[in-house]
Amino acid sequence: MTQAAPNAARLSIGEVLDELRADFPDVSISKIRYLETEGLVEPERTPAGYRKFSRADVERLHLVLRVQRDTYWPLKVIRQKLDDLDHGIVGADDEGVLQVPRVIMSSDGLPSAETFTGGPHEMRFRRAELLQASGIESDLLAEAEQYGLIAPSQETYSESDVVIAKTLGDLAGFGLGPRHLRAFRTAADREVGIVEQIVEPLRRRRDVGAAASADETAHHVASLSVVLHSMLVKNGLRRRG
Repeated sequence: MTQAAPNAARLSIGEVLDELRADFPDVSISKIRYLETEGLVEPERTPAGYRKFSRADVERLHLVLRVQRDTYWPLKVIRQKLDDLDHGIVGADDEGVLQVPRVIMSSDGLPSAETFTGGPHEMRFRRAELLQASGIESDLLAEAEQYGLIAPSQETYSESDVVIAKTLGDLAGFGLGPRHLRAFRTAADREVGIVEQIVEPLRRRRDVGAAASADETAHHVASLSVVLHSMLVKNGLRRRG
């Protein structure tokens, strides 16, 4: 069987131009070269110096040209948005609006194992973006960080941090500030400790599926612990009612 050449999936600049012209009739080879010069796309080069574009390069050019056409953003802003995308940091969309992450719940409205799963494609937020997405003020975020309710990683925040921030904003409307909610942080740490006691023996196993099995177990046990907590609070309120 004949193997495909390593560059079989790579396109020349002329082939890229033909693809782009279907949506952007005014695009030219000089325009593509200019976008490369500006660092918005980085095609490979053959030993002879010819450009070879991957499918990801073509999609990137589509994105740049669409944003230029639809938003008139300067290249500096587009370059920053692409950098955010590359690093998993979500920015505002073309309308300047951020999508607020939702907690994944089961059909009965309680946390499920999927609530606790993450992944390499989880959105990351800068400080200003978290404030915009959650609707809280900077002072409340600073207080939440002070009391350990929100903890940024490398100056960015997770989807869960956004949901926590929004929840803190809602609770603030009832006069509950982060200093009143430290017990929740302590209780959460205790629950994490219980989960870790269960899954640690699984993590120490040497079989191929040990890590995946440990993660799956952790997610299920965590969901069960939160459901138990929710129902205990529900029953407690019922008894007081």
